[in-house]
Amino acid sequence: MSELKDKTAKGLVWGGINTGATQVLNAIFGIVLARLLSPDDYGLIAMLLVFSTVATALQDSGFVIALTNKRDATHEDYNAVFWFNILVSIIAYVFLFSVSPWIAVFYNEPILTSLSRYFFLGFFIASFSIVPRAILFRQLKQRELAIMGLTSLVISGTVGITLAANGFAFWGIATQSLVFNFCITILSWYFSKWKPKSPIHSSSLFTPLKPLLGFSSKMLFTYIFNNINNNIFSLLLGRLYNKTEAGIYSQAQKWNVMGSNTITGMVQGVAQPTFVQMGDDMERLRRAFSKMLRFTCFISFPAMMGLALIAREFIIITVTEKWLPSASLMQLLCIAGAFLPLATLYYNMIISRGKSDIYMWNVIIQGCVILGSLLTVHYLGGSITDMVIAYVIIVILWTFIWHFFVNREIGFSWYQALKDILPFFIVAAFTMAVTHHISLLITDIPLYLMLVKIFLAAIIYLGIIYLSGAKILRQSWEYIRHKQV
Repeated sequence: MSELKDKTAKGLVWGGINTGATQVLNAIFGIVLARLLSPDDYGLIAMLLVFSTVATALQDSGFVIALTNKRDATHEDYNAVFWFNILVSIIAYVFLFSVSPWIAVFYNEPILTSLSRYFFLGFFIASFSIVPRAILFRQLKQRELAIMGLTSLVISGTVGITLAANGFAFWGIATQSLVFNFCITILSWYFSKWKPKSPIHSSSLFTPLKPLLGFSSKMLFTYIFNNINNNIFSLLLGRLYNKTEAGIYSQAQKWNVMGSNTITGMVQGVAQPTFVQMGDDMERLRRAFSKMLRFTCFISFPAMMGLALIAREFIIITVTEKWLPSASLMQLLCIAGAFLPLATLYYNMIISRGKSDIYMWNVIIQGCVILGSLLTVHYLGGSITDMVIAYVIIVILWTFIWHFFVNREIGFSWYQALKDILPFFIVAAFTMAVTHHISLLITDIPLYLMLVKIFLAAIIYLGIIYLSGAKILRQSWEYIRHKQV
């Protein structure tokens, strides 16, 4: 096994461990918090996410991805990005601090003035960790990133639950976010061993940024639109409906994101740096992309469709029936969530080819289409469910648009893509349909019904994959067997 292949395999394994364990811990902490807090508490935080994530995109400004794409990045490059991040984060926080009263007026929630000023401190703290984490990411140090993430999650989750249990409500959620970012920052400096140079008396501090501006500026606009896309429902529901409905949606989306991010994290951690290191060897790129695509489909379709299958029982068991209205939304979102890891793989290939303009315009247009569709549905009298359905349809159809550009870049044909994707989609859909009909004959006891559904779906899906002779089982086993972690 070549060094790059070995690093990729280890990266996938540690990426899987990291995202899997992270989502399990997130689920545990989320269950406890959801039992302690109300939809209104979650709704208030959800209203602020879009502002915080846009600020985070601004402080990064696309330079980290640009550095990952630069094969000869130097300490001066990283140093320039580090101090740029700090400067931008200060400016962004001061701006958001100033406009926080307007945010409160926009949502008609006076408490958001003080809450937003406190919550937004998180992205400022996180700005100190961006470059150290970028270095670890570039070096495929997924083991270190896993330790950082899990340690930070345990500490921050414990703090959040403690505060919520003592009546601090949404302040507990905000504090949890701040503690998480603080822990990540400390650990990223410890593992990366990187130290910045003083910016004092350095007239050429930001000079290394100039060659990166063309690529990074496009990534910046893309990040902003991408974050708006991811939080558009929270923004619209908080404005067009109320904080309770925003909270119900937030709970449904939380579990969907946990599921899809588990698969996305495995792919995201290795895809771009791996593709970059393969250079212009098109045949090798196509083989690697095809293998990653099959692996992503093999995991994503059954996992997300399975989560949709057990959504009702899962919500009742974990966060009680007060959150049951979120179950139907969760089922729909999970369908879109099954395709998001595929989109992640596609756009990482595009980014690795240096085509940030394609990535930027594709995300911007997608965001505009989503926003236009949601507003149209709302003003036509549609419900939140109708808005979610429109969103799901757009996400699925956009996979074909991502493929168009990847095909143009590396010659990955439509036939090969369908050959890699469709079998796993069909088997997963068939599995869930059969499992659902069998489960109708079972007594409606939530825990028993959920366990039976999981067992039946796993047996049927893996059985079909095994009997069909799919290579993915053997390839997945090889990843694990060769990991040497």
